[in-house]
Amino acid sequence: LLIQYRIIASLANNMLECNEMIITYFGKQFFKITQGEMVVAFNPVSKNSKSGINAHFGADVSFVTTNSEDYNGTEQLSHGDRTPFVISGPGDYEVKDIFVKGVLSDANIGGKKYINTIYSFAIDGINIAFLGALSNADISKEARESVDSPDILFVPIGGKDVLDAQTSAKLASSLEPKMIIPMDYDSASLKIFLKEMGEEKAEVVDKLTLKRKDIEGKEGEVVVLKAV
Repeated sequence: LLIQYRIIASLANNMLECNEMIITYFGKQFFKITQGEMVVAFNPVSKNSKSGINAHFGADVSFVTTNSEDYNGTEQLSHGDRTPFVISGPGDYEVKDIFVKGVLSDANIGGKKYINTIYSFAIDGINIAFLGALSNADISKEARESVDSPDILFVPIGGKDVLDAQTSAKLASSLEPKMIIPMDYDSASLKIFLKEMGEEKAEVVDKLTLKRKDIEGKEGEVVVLKAV
């Protein structure tokens, strides 16, 4: 029976490892995560945005951290028979066997205050935290406990309406992630962030493809995704 259990456990682990996670970046905070047949999107840019970003695909789940045109374009995520389940604020959610925690934080866009939601959840054993359009690094105890040393941390670094590079680097380090993906950046803010993190030679990729085993043993490694 013990041998049989080990075989079953090994098969289950192999099945999890077969599904690679693919992360694609479109600019601002617009990401697509594909895991097997499931497609998840973060902060899709709306048609009314002045960012010039234009990406349209079908998603199963869409996370919206902030009700601003640069982050709330869920109309861009319906394609064919796919219409996303939209998660757009603090609370506890369950969708597609994913348990999501959303915690309140601050955003300040164009001088106007917004609610920003910090999301944390796991896909196939990979713990993800997405900070969104965060403008105040003094996040709540609840938010810190929710994030809790994630495998992958998405952090804004561009300044202006979101955290600047130096503040983001300090916050990211304090959250002790295994891997950090900067977002909402330009070349200047990215250079500062990488220097602050001691990651001037960070890998720059078009897409990030990984399995759970690829994250093991990492400590605060920065991976820069180029917008497609």
